[in-house]
Amino acid sequence: MALSGSALADRILGGWLGRIAGNMLGKPVENGDHWTRDRIDRYLRRADALPLTDYLPALEPPPDPVEFELRPEWQGCVRGRVHGSCRDDDVDYSVLGLHLLETHGPEFSTEQVGEVWLLRLPYLQTFTAERAAYRNLTAGVKPPLSATLDNPYQEWIGALIRADVHGWVNPGDPRRAAAMARRDAVLSHTGNGVYGAMWAAALIAAAFTADGPRAAVEGALDRIPPRCRLARTVRRIASLHDAGVAWGDALAQLEWETAGLPWIHVVPNAAVLTAGLLYGAGDFTTTIALTVRGGLDTDSNGATAGSVAGVLCGAAAIPPQWTEPLEDRVRSAVFGFDGARISDLAARTHRLAVSG
Repeated sequence: MALSGSALADRILGGWLGRIAGNMLGKPVENGDHWTRDRIDRYLRRADALPLTDYLPALEPPPDPVEFELRPEWQGCVRGRVHGSCRDDDVDYSVLGLHLLETHGPEFSTEQVGEVWLLRLPYLQTFTAERAAYRNLTAGVKPPLSATLDNPYQEWIGALIRADVHGWVNPGDPRRAAAMARRDAVLSHTGNGVYGAMWAAALIAAAFTADGPRAAVEGALDRIPPRCRLARTVRRIASLHDAGVAWGDALAQLEWETAGLPWIHVVPNAAVLTAGLLYGAGDFTTTIALTVRGGLDTDSNGATAGSVAGVLCGAAAIPPQWTEPLEDRVRSAVFGFDGARISDLAARTHRLAVSG
């Protein structure tokens, strides 16, 4: 299915808005060791917010501040208090990726990714694998060694959260999206960490022309090794969904099968994300709500699910309770981009997509 200029622009804007809204929804409960699926739902029941159809409501004062301890940034990303987006690395990397492509074009090198980080991204706004790679870069370590030296986070979710822009600029071309995401990812990740980025970029690229989330998921799987653990986990969730297993039961099964992996590891988070997409069945609100309720890295998963769902439906179809509070404004730690208009970032992304 070919997309016209205006339809493509709407889908890309939907990806940006969806990513930011999903990130904001998951941000208050981002701590997979504490905010389990059960605890998130208990909080939502206390707030009379199930089903979840808007940003997370605040319980003030919380009935138990230890049991229901939100992240420090919660006051700017809960229902009724959202005025533009909060700063978050899940959005910073989309902004940084856009700058990378505007500066170096689609044939950028991994070394140029590192140069852009050093020039535009503050060190203390990086985490886990990205911080390890950043530290290596400042010491003169070049990729691919920058991904492996003193880096125990090589298969965590960081590269996946950087992948959206490579999907947005390659609508309907998952192969090229995955190839670009791989060049980005190997700066800081290896193995399933790289495959996660390739899968996410391909997933978003496929969403532009797929007839629904299942087709996009299948198209993305074609771009990663079929026997890698990430691919096997995604297929496992899909098989449980096809068998009619309930959403919560499917996630409980995958939690058992991925036991022992850290909550920021890419594999269990891919299970949560895939479940949100499949059980959300193309509905924007249901998709991001289920994904965040799935726990683990809630803001990262909510952001990617929102990006895919936003591309599938387009910006005009995203319910206004998600987009209007964003006020077309994004906070970012990326030098030169704080306070940028979301619509401008989307328009610049559209120009790159059209130019090829």
